Amino acid sequence: MGSASRIRHDAGHRQRIAAQRAAARRARLRNRLLLAGGAIVAVVAVTVAMVLISAGKPNAPVPPPSDGPTGTALATTVRELSTVPANVLGAVGAGPIDTSDIGTTASTGGSGYLAPVTGALLTAGGKPEVLYVGADFCPYCAALRWPLIVALSRFGSFSGLTAIRSAITNGAGQHELYPATATWTFYGSSYSSTYLNFTAVETQTNVPDPATGSYTVLQMPTTAQQAIVTAYDPINGIPFLDIGNKYVQLSTLAPYGPQDLQGMTWTQITAALRDPASPLGAQIDASANYLTAAICELTANQPGTACTPAVRALQPRLDG
Repeated sequence: MGSASRIRHDAGHRQRIAAQRAAARRARLRNRLLLAGGAIVAVVAVTVAMVLISAGKPNAPVPPPSDGPTGTALATTVRELSTVPANVLGAVGAGPIDTSDIGTTASTGGSGYLAPVTGALLTAGGKPEVLYVGADFCPYCAALRWPLIVALSRFGSFSGLTAIRSAITNGAGQHELYPATATWTFYGSSYSSTYLNFTAVETQTNVPDPATGSYTVLQMPTTAQQAIVTAYDPINGIPFLDIGNKYVQLSTLAPYGPQDLQGMTWTQITAALRDPASPLGAQIDASANYLTAAICELTANQPGTACTPAVRALQPRLDG
């Protein structure tokens, strides 16, 4: 098997493992709060695509629609996403996050949602580094990017974010879990911060590749990055998030996940983030608060606008 084929195979394997990891959590979460309106919001392009699948073309690869905001709408949506008010985040605090999902072991066999690890401080350019490895097709990566962008935007700024959807089918026409989840891609974006560096690797696109039965290859982790992934997650699942070799997150923070974003648009999700009374907003904002608390441990709780008393109050929970 050539190197390109190995990349495609490994990424597909990582997605399956991520799905298995989430299965146990989904069973427990199935009876939790459902979003009253979000589940019935129909995006026409997605509906048409799913109808095509059920109308006699089960093996035909179906790409997700490119219906995300662009131009002025994109700029507005990114601004709303990256400037969630501190008072809203403070009001949410720990939100509905189950503390049993925080501070668990990241090694094989542990739940590993946001777990302390030991290792030399991960740095880049003389600053602590946050490393993300995911893929555009992956619905769990799609869910993680929302709180991650909220958290990182408290320490710096993004440019070049693009709105995308997770995959509907792979190149073999096999259906993905939580298809066409509204999200962002870090590919082609940049991040600037006085306090830390953020490195993102999107391994594959959301475009089905019939030649391989998987997705088009996008980026490859460097040897050093792959060594970090393997050290903390031997099964190489995605999404993978390393916060300075101090905390590792191997999936989205329970109870929040891609199941909560189904049928939602970018505008609806960003509006929820800014509403402390929104059940969806509370889940994403609480996830962002925990990520912020972990990053604050890398930056000596600077800046104060990010590492607020509400955020610092979560830090003792990170170590279980």
